[in-house]
Amino acid sequence: MKIEDVVSKIGPLNEEAMKKARDRQDNLTKPQGSLGRLEEISIRIAGVKGEERPKIKRKVIFTAAGDHGVVEEGVSAYPQEVTPQMVFNFLSGGAAINVLARHVGADIVVVDMGVAYDFEANPKLIIKKVAKGTKNMAKEPAMSREEAIKAIEGGIEAFEEEYTKNPMDIIGIGDMGIGNTTPSSAIAAVITGKKVSEVTGRGTGIDDEALQNKIRVIEKAIEVNNPDPKDPLDVLSKVGGFEIGGLAGICLAAASKRVPVVIDGFIATAGALIAGEIARKARDYMIAAHKSVEIGHIAMLNHLGLTPLMDLDMRLGEGTGAALGMFIVEASVKILDEMATFAEAGVSEKEK
Repeated sequence: MKIEDVVSKIGPLNEEAMKKARDRQDNLTKPQGSLGRLEEISIRIAGVKGEERPKIKRKVIFTAAGDHGVVEEGVSAYPQEVTPQMVFNFLSGGAAINVLARHVGADIVVVDMGVAYDFEANPKLIIKKVAKGTKNMAKEPAMSREEAIKAIEGGIEAFEEEYTKNPMDIIGIGDMGIGNTTPSSAIAAVITGKKVSEVTGRGTGIDDEALQNKIRVIEKAIEVNNPDPKDPLDVLSKVGGFEIGGLAGICLAAASKRVPVVIDGFIATAGALIAGEIARKARDYMIAAHKSVEIGHIAMLNHLGLTPLMDLDMRLGEGTGAALGMFIVEASVKILDEMATFAEAGVSEKEK
């Protein structure tokens, strides 16, 4: 499906459903506002789904994977072959995201957007490979504009295929790709207007010297490619990644189907940032799970107008934070739906 077709289907939040949800929250057996953000989240989900008392049954985490040519600049603590190795770990159920997804009752969909490895057919793996990794963005554009479009549309297709098989009530987005904090920092710098040094962190755990090199590499990539901050496709093509494009597509497709999107950390938010620039209305469907240790993460969340649910000093990716965020979102809608009102419980309200 074309990007513009999906964007045209993203509608505003349902104000009537939100009003009814707010009225119900205000009449539940508690002081008004005493459950804080749990109340706010449930009202947002009502608006997303267009239901006064939304329910969350099927939960899915999309973990998109891709490789990056810029790793040859020494920006990561791990070698590139870790990307396919971790994809195999996801498929066999042994990664952190598998543990947390089982804990919250979510299915995992792994999407190969551009891993530098040829996977054999696997029912647990969706292959939307644009190419075997991006090019080295420090020397040339990471991908062509056509490849950027293909990456986003590949993410749209991955969501649509899963939704058609078995519709989901909420999704989370996560990532896997050695070196992908580098393009994410570049995207953050270009779109938010922050200095590269203000949005670039240690990724998988590089030392001070490697961090300074990473900053120089990103500055060089932006200088060489001159991405246009007003054109998200240009930013993605010049300094992005295939999995980042795929996550942007998943965000757009979910919003078009009125499915809330729980965003994981730094890389997933880079994908959400691209989606939010393509279609501003898509931002209303996003929930930030947590604040990453990566220093550029909060700048991206601020740009999207999102406040994270948690701060657990996490920086793993994969969708781990999104899984925990889903748990909180599900709790919020259960409060809205299952808790009794003062009238239902026969409890006296506070005196006027």
